[in-house]
Amino acid sequence: MADSRLRISDTPTGVAESPLRREAPGGFGKRSGETHRRKRWQGAPGRLHHVVALASDALDQVRRQVWNQLRAVDPDKAKQFKGARWVLLKRPERLTDTQAATLRKLRRHGGAAWRAYGLKEALRAVFAGDLTPSETTELLDRWCVKAARSRLEPFVKLTGTVRTHREGILAAIRLGINNARVEALNNKVRLITRRAYGFHSAQAALALVMLACGPITLRLPYEQTHVRPHSV
Repeated sequence: MADSRLRISDTPTGVAESPLRREAPGGFGKRSGETHRRKRWQGAPGRLHHVVALASDALDQVRRQVWNQLRAVDPDKAKQFKGARWVLLKRPERLTDTQAATLRKLRRHGGAAWRAYGLKEALRAVFAGDLTPSETTELLDRWCVKAARSRLEPFVKLTGTVRTHREGILAAIRLGINNARVEALNNKVRLITRRAYGFHSAQAALALVMLACGPITLRLPYEQTHVRPHSV
């Protein structure tokens, strides 16, 4: 049986809800790089943090929709949710007292923004790393069912993405591996490429990459040990 903290039952959203999330806060902001992040993730379903990042992007889309609706109907009421974006996107345990109070207001208000927040936090709990592979599989499938029925278009779309890459996601969880090392190497190479601006040839940039990332060990002159043959 999956962890009782994550049961999808009698919660305000019908989604898994942790004790922290019950007391946590929420917020409203600008368009994110959801499209770019989704394209980067398509070829690498093992990036579990990207799955949660896509859920955050979906939450931000819902938040913008709610904000625009409130602003059109009651601008004064919409101003009450100013700055709520970071409240919704941050982890509950990292919220300040002011942000926690804002989240409680959002919870009392309910509606699409709070339901989207519940879905995002439930997915983050699934990938928290404290569940067995079988529990994670069960909860991920249940999350997909709930998100697909949420009538929140960004989350319905995300459900399709998760289901498409389901096997890769579960394999990453089961094997406990990811491509973090590869991403770290790519970032290092990109940094070196920027430093190589103005080099006269690509070979010089490649040499710098090999020097910084390749299997080359250089010894400074004072580190070298000179062995002199014995004099006869």
